[in-house]
Amino acid sequence: MPHLVANAILIPEMDSLLKEGKEILFTPSGNSMRPFIEGGKDTVLLKKKDDVKVGDMCLAWVSRPHQEQQSYVLHRVIRIEGERVVLMGDGNLQGEEYCTSKDIIGTVVRITTPWGKNKPVTKGRLWKLLLPQRWFWLKVYRHTILKCY
Repeated sequence: MPHLVANAILIPEMDSLLKEGKEILFTPSGNSMRPFIEGGKDTVLLKKKDDVKVGDMCLAWVSRPHQEQQSYVLHRVIRIEGERVVLMGDGNLQGEEYCTSKDIIGTVVRITTPWGKNKPVTKGRLWKLLLPQRWFWLKVYRHTILKCY
């Protein structure tokens, strides 16, 4: 049985270990990175990278409009505007989060399914272009592929 640890404890510890050069393997939760990461099922390997690029999937502390506290997300970098990094979940139809490059805790370098198969860690370029039709493709995914997962 997996152990659940509060994010307030887990994320700072992960940040510390990644800054020491270690890699972290964990199972993210949520559906915001569908279809590339299945929350609660797939595991991801994080590594600290100095040069985050558009298309990378990153764990980061983000600020959201109209929220006072920061939270963390595992989302894809969709734009870099100077020091400001803009993130969005692959399974989201709208909504962006903002952070600085210093707020990025780690970058996904491997995604593994529950049965041990490694998924490709893509830049999601085609998926980004499909944003206007993403609702349709996510529905197809939920009603076909996800049924076999």
